[in-house]
Amino acid sequence: MLGLLSLSTLHNNAIKLVSSQSFVSTSATATKPTCFARNLRVKMSSDTLPPPPEKGIVVGCGGASVDFLAAVATYPTPDDKIRTTNLKVQGGGNAGNALTCAARLGLKPRLISKVANDTQGRDILDEFKADGVDTSFIVVSEQGNSPFTYVIVDNQTKTRTCIHTPGNPPMVPDDLSRENLLSALDDARIAYFDGRLPETALVIAQEAVQKSIPILIDAERKREGLDDLLKLADYVICSEKFPKAWTEAPSLPSALVSILLRLPNINFVIVTLGEDGCIMLERSVSESSGTEEIDVDVLLESLKQQQKDESKTSPTYISSSKTRLRAKGIGTLCGRLFLGTAEKIPPSELIDTTGAGDAFIGAVIYAICADMPPEQMLPFAARVAAANCRALGARAGLPYRTDPRLASFLKQSSQVITSLAK
Repeated sequence: MLGLLSLSTLHNNAIKLVSSQSFVSTSATATKPTCFARNLRVKMSSDTLPPPPEKGIVVGCGGASVDFLAAVATYPTPDDKIRTTNLKVQGGGNAGNALTCAARLGLKPRLISKVANDTQGRDILDEFKADGVDTSFIVVSEQGNSPFTYVIVDNQTKTRTCIHTPGNPPMVPDDLSRENLLSALDDARIAYFDGRLPETALVIAQEAVQKSIPILIDAERKREGLDDLLKLADYVICSEKFPKAWTEAPSLPSALVSILLRLPNINFVIVTLGEDGCIMLERSVSESSGTEEIDVDVLLESLKQQQKDESKTSPTYISSSKTRLRAKGIGTLCGRLFLGTAEKIPPSELIDTTGAGDAFIGAVIYAICADMPPEQMLPFAARVAAANCRALGARAGLPYRTDPRLASFLKQSSQVITSLAK
């Protein structure tokens, strides 16, 4: 009977299923402070912030490198000679960036990776230590080279082009002793993998499963060994192109349904969409007999329509109620669909999108450790990612826990944890 309903009827039904919320920071438009003002702001905000999550140890495995960032007026044409408008050298790599973000937010990350004992490798380690990332489990090779990436940032289009050189020799499972593996996972709240170092990552992930440590996977694109990691995952965050490429589903919403059907251990999957925000599909464990069924593509269009009607600059979310989501030719599952918006950054403040996805992941990791509900997690992660886009490179703009722009989220998180404990 449902299949005979008109599109407009489905649209109207879907509208009834949605709700929305926005989060506004009192200092979202704050200008860059002087050194003295910055120190004063940090002190004022840290006096009123709740403490970080008690279970804040995060284990990450993946890329750690050096980024050579060159900002240019416009991207060069072949055989061109141009000058930079800005140049910066800083740490990079997906796992390295995400864990640096997590550390600045107040977690205690441990990174498993590999560098060489060269100038770049030593700089990588020094930068991690300065940010509070535990480097005890990073393997240092006496020979070879550390990973590095040339990043060309186009000031006109606000895009970046990355040219990566992998580290050599690559990391293998034997580089990490059994003793160090167990030590790294000791008392960990969550394990995170960026899809690189697949053989080593799989060994760590299998041990994490044995210890009942939840696993988050960054599925940026199809990689060797990624399927084995996904089978062990509890959470997945992926790029816009990955879901359809991995599932061969005809649409992005139906691909998300397919991912949760193929991977029964997944609690939620998020696809990041850059300036268009993100889409999240959360699995519902319980299902009542009266739960309504609706086509997932129609539901997403309804969420998008409500999003257009709101037109807010701060990060927001719009969600369905718990419902049965149908993907044609794929199947159905019970869950909630979320549409998260990105923060609207004024063109004069948008500097570089390098590492925005890693910042988003770092914030989601924090949110999981802090037991944030999705309604709070998605705007929080969007706020952190937006802050990172206001500086050149993947780490220069990563906010610290004491950043006033994050205060409302962190205070709400403390209230959520308190209510759960009652």
